[in-house]
Amino acid sequence: MATSTLSERPVRISVPSGQIDGSLTLPEPAQGVVLFAHGSGSSRYSPRNRFVARSLNDVGLATLLIDLLTPSEERTDIVTAGHRFNVELLAQRLAHATDWLAAESATWDLPVGYFGASTGAAAALVAAASRPEIPAIVSRGGRPDLAGDALGKVSAATLLVVGGLDSQVIELNRFAYDQLGDARDKRLEVVPGASHLFEEPGALAEVARLAGQWFLEHMTAKEH
Repeated sequence: MATSTLSERPVRISVPSGQIDGSLTLPEPAQGVVLFAHGSGSSRYSPRNRFVARSLNDVGLATLLIDLLTPSEERTDIVTAGHRFNVELLAQRLAHATDWLAAESATWDLPVGYFGASTGAAAALVAAASRPEIPAIVSRGGRPDLAGDALGKVSAATLLVVGGLDSQVIELNRFAYDQLGDARDKRLEVVPGASHLFEEPGALAEVARLAGQWFLEHMTAKEH
């Protein structure tokens, strides 16, 4: 589905320790909104996530890319790396962003899905475990195993995408897949010839294609 208009604007979301910044892109019309949870050491400017986000915009999905840490926390994290692996903290930030979308006039009536990379995938699963209204999650080269006991409480349809050359992460994703007992739908997709960052020609485009199909199948506005 091609979109006729596309608007993008910066947003700022209040959290208990300050504010986090993001970028909201809205196609017209929008079938849903995908909230991105980036991986450790990354940000809303991640070129890989922005590539996927633009592909999702092209099929009629709004996207919100956010920094999961406040500017002060990011400065500390550069030195200590103490926040980037704090899955509970990152999940709380996703919850705040989800609430912001529910209160925003442009997105309040849209279903919200999560797209997570690396540790962001675990954060997305932890956040969704306590939010049955989240219909769909996609993990790109993620560490869903870090979601721990929350995996068994996830009801969202969950797609785990892993590179075929990323053998260790494949095994961790297989473990997490087996723990998703309550998910309304689940799938593990291995992209042949792709490494952890999907840098090979066509690899990231395949991730974007799989994600777009998954979200449109499980979280259209009509279904919601």
